[in-house]
Amino acid sequence: MNGRQMRRHAQKMRRYGLQPMIVINRDDRFPDVAAVVLGRLLWRYRSELAPVSSGGVLALVGAFLHAAYPQWWPLVLCATVALVSALALFRQRLNLSRLERWYAATAVISAGAWLTLATVFGIAYQPLPQLLVGGVLVLGVPWWVHRRRRAKVRVDRQIAAWPEIAESIGLTGSRVQSAMVDVWGWRARFALARGQTIQNVTAKIPAIESALGTFRGAVRVYPTRDDKANRFELRVLDHDPHADAIAWPGPSVSSITAPIDLGPFEDATSARVLLLRRHGLFGGVAGSGKSGGINVVMGNLTACQDVVIWAVDLKRGMELQPWASCIDRLATTPEQAHALLRDAVAVLEARAASLAAQGRRVWEPSPDMPALVIVIDEYAELADDAPESVTDTDSIARRGRAVAVTLVAATQRPTQKAMGKGAVRSQMDVRVSFRVRERKDVDLILGQGMLAAGWHAHTLNAPGKFLLSAPEHDVPRQGRAYLLTDQAVAEAAQRHAGLRPILDEISRTAIEEARAGIALRAVHGAETPSCVPLRVEETHTPEATLWAMLSGAPDEGTPVSHLIAGTGMSRPWIYQRLRDLTETGRVIQVSRGRWRAVTEHSE
Repeated sequence: MNGRQMRRHAQKMRRYGLQPMIVINRDDRFPDVAAVVLGRLLWRYRSELAPVSSGGVLALVGAFLHAAYPQWWPLVLCATVALVSALALFRQRLNLSRLERWYAATAVISAGAWLTLATVFGIAYQPLPQLLVGGVLVLGVPWWVHRRRRAKVRVDRQIAAWPEIAESIGLTGSRVQSAMVDVWGWRARFALARGQTIQNVTAKIPAIESALGTFRGAVRVYPTRDDKANRFELRVLDHDPHADAIAWPGPSVSSITAPIDLGPFEDATSARVLLLRRHGLFGGVAGSGKSGGINVVMGNLTACQDVVIWAVDLKRGMELQPWASCIDRLATTPEQAHALLRDAVAVLEARAASLAAQGRRVWEPSPDMPALVIVIDEYAELADDAPESVTDTDSIARRGRAVAVTLVAATQRPTQKAMGKGAVRSQMDVRVSFRVRERKDVDLILGQGMLAAGWHAHTLNAPGKFLLSAPEHDVPRQGRAYLLTDQAVAEAAQRHAGLRPILDEISRTAIEEARAGIALRAVHGAETPSCVPLRVEETHTPEATLWAMLSGAPDEGTPVSHLIAGTGMSRPWIYQRLRDLTETGRVIQVSRGRWRAVTEHSE
């Protein structure tokens, strides 16, 4: 269109009353009307206005019932009683504190009584209007000042801003699915956009803390319970629940068959772990709280009447000596440690043979047949000062579970050198990591790949804080071990000393036989078989040799270990022959583990 055409077109527009104008548009939205602005304000502050809005709804319902159904007042009264009863019956499921339940019951009773009167007399009946206003103000004060409500409001606003936060930290497309306020902060479940994983979220924890305005270390990221790859759970702490030491409340178990409470997690749940048929490893730098964690374990084990405790403390008993009155055997020198562990191997072998003879697979602890727990403080010292004991600990770690012989070791850094052949560390089902100095130490204590999976023990910032890895704890959650003062240890040891059981006869006999074998080797030379005299007749069959040994046994009987060495046969074979001979009445069991012939028959 040329200039002349444009002028003619403008003349026609003026002729019809149209005036040309220029509009400059910056894509701005038109201003909201007052009603929209007011509605947004009411919605934003809906939590603060809840008492007022509840009072308004109560007035409207009272006016409606009085006008349409004034005879319904008994139903209103019954509904009030039912609600109060429900608060009392279902208080555990409602997750409310005692004060919160009292407040809810008071509010329900007050509202129900006022609504009953309003249904009968009307809302204008004096002094119902004044009671409604006063009730809203009085009951509104606890609501307005309540910590959880204010936290919920703050969380709702942070959740509402998540799309902007997600875009700024590189998690665009992630969205909130649910959120909940708890004792020490809040947690929320999130869905990730396509291609995003929980590893991406873990790497952005510092950015999330900055975006939410929390203190450093306040954010935790966990996988969800359904373990979906495109989901994660975000936990945000308002304050550090483990900032101060937590006093030990006392033993949490009375039997080794129950899980031991090491201390509280950040969500106030207990870090409970089962030690029966599991070996445990406690690791961390000096001053990180390892010894405190061992003290918690000792405090619980000494309260169990179905556990015998042996201990190795090569620091001359400095750490475990206070528990001496509850410890059956305490080794403080390399020689004592070697003897203790050698006897433990004899115990597990005797128990295994006894179970095989009875056709059983596991040793069930009881006060008469207790489990055996061996606690070793500073395992690296044992490997250095008593290297010959490493073979015994390796055997205990591999074969001790079924027979309830458990190993609990503490060390600063469980390297290959410190843990001997490596089988000990690989058999540890329960791993407790206190603070470590280097990131690579996380994998040494907790297992290969745990650092990359989010187990950041190098970030623990106070003594006693730990991460627990066990079959029932496969998510990195921070806990803090209970603190046992010297006085608490002394009181617990004195209180539990009278509860301690003794080893069963099978185990005691095995130890005696092992020591007798050592004495025989010292007399006859190193080539003499352990725990036995020389074979009766090398040319005899094993059956004949067995019968000869039983026939020549003294009144107190012959130990099974002597029969094994004399015949050269296995323990199950010996027990099977003994059962056969017992059924024919030719052999009796004098005591547990000792046998002799009844008559002088020959084969």
